[in-house]
Amino acid sequence: MAMLKLLNKPTRHLFFTGKGGVGKTSLSCATAIALADQGLKILLVSTDPASNLDEMLGVSLGSDPAPVPGVPGLFAMNIDPESAAEDYRRRVLGQMGPETTDKDRATVREQLSGACTTEIAAFDEFVGLLADDNPRFDHIIFDTAPTGHTLRLLSLPKAWTGFLEANERGASCLGPHSGLKMQEDRFRIALECLGDPARTTIVLVTRADRGAIREAARTAGELSELGLSNQMLAVNGRFVPTDPNDPVATAFAAEQTKALAELPPALQSLPRDEVGLKPFDMVGLAALRGLLSDTALTPPSDTAEDTFEKPDLPHLSRLVDEIAASGKGLVMVMGKGGVGKTTVAAAAAVGLAARGHTVHLTTTDPAAHLSFVVGAAVMPGLTVDRIDPEAETTRYIGKIMSTKGRDLDDAGQALLREDLASPCTEEVAVFHAFSRVVGEARSSFVVIDTAPTGHTLLLLDATGAYHRQMTRHLDDTAPGRMVTPLMRLQDPAYTRVLLVTLPETTPVSEASALQDDLRRAGIAPYGWVVNKSMAITGTRDPLLRARIRGEKAQIERVKRDCASRVYGLDFRPVAPVGLEELRRIALEE
Repeated sequence: MAMLKLLNKPTRHLFFTGKGGVGKTSLSCATAIALADQGLKILLVSTDPASNLDEMLGVSLGSDPAPVPGVPGLFAMNIDPESAAEDYRRRVLGQMGPETTDKDRATVREQLSGACTTEIAAFDEFVGLLADDNPRFDHIIFDTAPTGHTLRLLSLPKAWTGFLEANERGASCLGPHSGLKMQEDRFRIALECLGDPARTTIVLVTRADRGAIREAARTAGELSELGLSNQMLAVNGRFVPTDPNDPVATAFAAEQTKALAELPPALQSLPRDEVGLKPFDMVGLAALRGLLSDTALTPPSDTAEDTFEKPDLPHLSRLVDEIAASGKGLVMVMGKGGVGKTTVAAAAAVGLAARGHTVHLTTTDPAAHLSFVVGAAVMPGLTVDRIDPEAETTRYIGKIMSTKGRDLDDAGQALLREDLASPCTEEVAVFHAFSRVVGEARSSFVVIDTAPTGHTLLLLDATGAYHRQMTRHLDDTAPGRMVTPLMRLQDPAYTRVLLVTLPETTPVSEASALQDDLRRAGIAPYGWVVNKSMAITGTRDPLLRARIRGEKAQIERVKRDCASRVYGLDFRPVAPVGLEELRRIALEE
């Protein structure tokens, strides 16, 4: 077993975070198994709304710790946001006195229906585990949601404390003041525990590529601002070529080496582990044990029967041609973090603009990688921006104060501004901006690069609640029938949803689960894009060729079980960045 720094006298709590797709779940699972194999009692917890712990460990998990067969001493669980929210609602409603009317209870339940309630309730479950000194477990390991979502959770204790200190009316968009007040001490204790290097280690997981490293550096800085400087860096998927004459393998390794040589200062000072790229998917106990091993499961030797022809998939340019034929509409690009959503969204937008269309390319991802991928160059017909939560909140508050607040006296305006100081206002403002952008597709193309899956599902699942909150302060006299964003997303003539995946087991499974959720919401995805297919490269490197064998099976799975329209993009050792690279992707055959 390769001795990693994170396995050398680990703290009680290990908190894995990072950009989607970098291997947080793989490393957290492998670490949990390695510690349990040493005879320790371990609890592995996922806080990700789109958790795939079940598939990776081969066991059905719920909101209570369950033993993992094949790993004595290891227990695992998923924090279910919806279940946590319902428990929270019951607690708040239970505090209301016997004099409370049914109407008052209904009002409070309505106030507690937003996604921010779901978020704070899930965090409350997480806080309970941090405060748990139960000797049943030697270590608790947290596999977190993608970075933007996790940072939002970590900022909640300070955000809610500030709101509660200023709120004297005893109510907020999360219901009665006392429903939150009782949590303040727990939140404070949780943040103290997270920032205590004797009790907690925050493991920033990254890949050796510029995008993931940039995100890890951003995360490191934002965590430090929260007082959480007890960090270490884990570089996953480090590749060492076997054949120095293989151009694909050597270019891939050289790009990784260059990216690590240019680590930002915020990461250079951190303790660092590197975990090698493996020739197999991280699914099942054998693979997870092999992740931290130098020798386990080496790739098989090539056989004469190996064929590595180009996958039988139409190129992304064909997809762009099909979308362009409609002349206008909304394109939403979704999928698990790290699969290349931003690249696909940017290439589609650039391709549409290159075909003479007016295109608005934007993102709902809090991490906002879009500007880096597109670059600073300007292209006729293409507008690139992002939905900035801070700017949208300021705009939203200004609009409400100038409409609903204009006829109020000073006291009334003060009460309204106080209500708008709630952190939930940011969620409402972002959804309001999302609605506005979706509406633009009535006359032109709009391409939206969405946040990682869990965050996106929270946005879509809460459409009704957001709509009610969004219209609570708006002018009720607006003429015409209101068309909600959900109605537009459900209209296949208006919206094309593209699901992006890698040709690997877990990303395909997560994209399939997302597709099921979308269909339950009445949204039918238009097609799938399989990104970073290595089969076309012609590499002779044994490790990369072993990965190609698994890749072919996943492409067939997508075509057979998931979608009738499937498009492909080949692997590139250097990630495509800038308008020219994106144009090449969108126009080549």
